[in-house]
Amino acid sequence: MPSYSQAALLIIDVQNDFLPGGTLAVAGGDAIIAPINDLLKADWATIIATKDWHPVNHCSFKQHGGPWPTHCVAATHGAAFPDTLMTDKIHHIVHKGLDPKCDSYSAFFDNERIHSTGLKGLLSGLEIEELHICGLALDVCVKATIDDALENGFKVTLHSPASKGLTPDPTPLLESFSQQGVTIR
Repeated sequence: MPSYSQAALLIIDVQNDFLPGGTLAVAGGDAIIAPINDLLKADWATIIATKDWHPVNHCSFKQHGGPWPTHCVAATHGAAFPDTLMTDKIHHIVHKGLDPKCDSYSAFFDNERIHSTGLKGLLSGLEIEELHICGLALDVCVKATIDDALENGFKVTLHSPASKGLTPDPTPLLESFSQQGVTIR
């Protein structure tokens, strides 16, 4: 197995509600679990996973004027990791989207930049400068996380077989990432 002993693996929102059968499923999203489990076998400085962790009255939900169906309500089955994900390898879990008044796509900050998730401080404390990112959805939360990681000076690698988006063809997004200096694997 490769060694990434100076890097962090960041797994974005691999939760039941974003997988087939969930309330906000990414088509074929379950296909990324085996590649993520393979990544989990490598030697990492740390492994961090994020979870949407919404209150029942979250502003992103359609019934509260938002664009999305109700999803990843805190402490529900939909917010849990799937049984097939090797969660025993995860060192830290970052919860996002806790404020009912603002959504949070990025693993670093909410969309309004009101709240930090604490991820930047965690990575700084661990002296991590390189992030390997994967997860769901590539064109929403993974993209927002990559944008914030770059803005905060991290070296970023995206593991594309371990990521899936709502848009069927990720090519334009991957090209945009490459132009921003992201390594695509």
